[in-house]
Amino acid sequence: EKMEISSREEIEEIKKKLKNADYKISGIKRGERVKNPPIPFTTSTLQQECSRRLNFATRKTMQIAQQLYEGVTVKGHGTIGLITYLRTDSTRISDEADAACRDYIAENYGEDNLIGPKKEKKADNKHVQDAHEAIRPTYVELSPVEIKESLTRDQYRLYRLIWQRFVASRMSAAKYETVSIKIDGNGYRFTSAGSKLVFPGFLNVYQEDEKEKKTNIPNIDENTKLQLSDLIDEQHFTQAPAHYTEASLVRELEELGIGRPSTYAPTITTLISRRYVVKEKKNLFLSDLGRIVNEIMLKAFPSIVDVNFTATMETLLDSVAEGNVEWKTVLRNFYPDLKIAVENAEEVLEKIEIHDEETDVVCELCGKNMVIKYGPHGKFLACPGFPECRNTKPYFEKIGVKCPKCGGEIVIKKTKKGRRYYGCINNPECDLMTWQKPSNEKCPKCGKMLIEKGKKLVCEDLECGFIKDNLQVEKK
Repeated sequence: EKMEISSREEIEEIKKKLKNADYKISGIKRGERVKNPPIPFTTSTLQQECSRRLNFATRKTMQIAQQLYEGVTVKGHGTIGLITYLRTDSTRISDEADAACRDYIAENYGEDNLIGPKKEKKADNKHVQDAHEAIRPTYVELSPVEIKESLTRDQYRLYRLIWQRFVASRMSAAKYETVSIKIDGNGYRFTSAGSKLVFPGFLNVYQEDEKEKKTNIPNIDENTKLQLSDLIDEQHFTQAPAHYTEASLVRELEELGIGRPSTYAPTITTLISRRYVVKEKKNLFLSDLGRIVNEIMLKAFPSIVDVNFTATMETLLDSVAEGNVEWKTVLRNFYPDLKIAVENAEEVLEKIEIHDEETDVVCELCGKNMVIKYGPHGKFLACPGFPECRNTKPYFEKIGVKCPKCGGEIVIKKTKKGRRYYGCINNPECDLMTWQKPSNEKCPKCGKMLIEKGKKLVCEDLECGFIKDNLQVEKK
């Protein structure tokens, strides 16, 4: 059974017993597992995959997909639509497209990579309308490489993803050889498992996880002699639920039956543009404005902001479309309560007032502490004495690191094309500039600034070459 270890002392005691133990293999179990090909894209899964693999926002995904759907001028083919309709919740594929894809796979990858006749399973989700096919290339013979020169970089990346996913959905499963090993030493047991790819199948075309960990284990048997290399003790804590990203929010909306494929991107765009949520890197954070609006809506319109409301209304409207319920009946049951709730809200609810965030930057014209305002191009600093004082300044986010040249604050800045970099707030007097995030640590070899590169801290002077692990990043 798995041991419960409750203290550092207990770990040290176990390590003492294991340090000079004789290790032997007490069991090896070999087997096989298969990894089935993915199903073609729906709007929801396309948005999620583009966010994860291409770092596209949902809005950008839909804009580029719309361009591919409306038509692109392809050399030798004229202007043609490259993908099918992009707003769909179905994984169904037409018989003609299925046959064309199978012919393409047989010709380019071999008959052994073809999956058997595929019956598209009707989705269990009752909210799926199945009005359109899945998102697929209109002409499977137009491979991404063949038309790359006719597409922009983002169009090519999106088309390649859709094409690969569709072709992979008609290919055979990948097969792995698996091995599970039990290792005994001084009364304790360790387990190790690994796998080896023996038949790639659809992986020839589409890797679902490009950073998949390879855990190949060398050929060993019960008589193999083992020698201890190292004992690593790591403590793991239960993580709090992660913040929503655009991808995970789309998945949640779909699972709850809120909205339709065409509404996911506009919903998220509205939340961000109205500053109900703030997007930092990929994560969505609830703003003060969003929290207050949500509390007021829950208080005034509890039945409407309930997560089941939209799903229930969609079901009612489907019943109207099918002729089972009269639309006037739906309105009679809904509108009177809404009218009363709105009238009460107008009388009872106070107006929302969010105070501007004050900074430590002093206005040189009137001496007041400047506040953060929001404009069409993002945040900026403004004097709270407006309209008497109209002083404004650019807003720069501090990173808590001092400039090694002049002692000023290092802040995040952007180029005209929107690329982030780090510079001194005293520019142009101080010319410090770096693309990588600086740290407060100095290089022990040459005394220059250390900058972050992934999980490492490296010296800004490439000739120095000093590198160390960045423990702060690993803790985060």
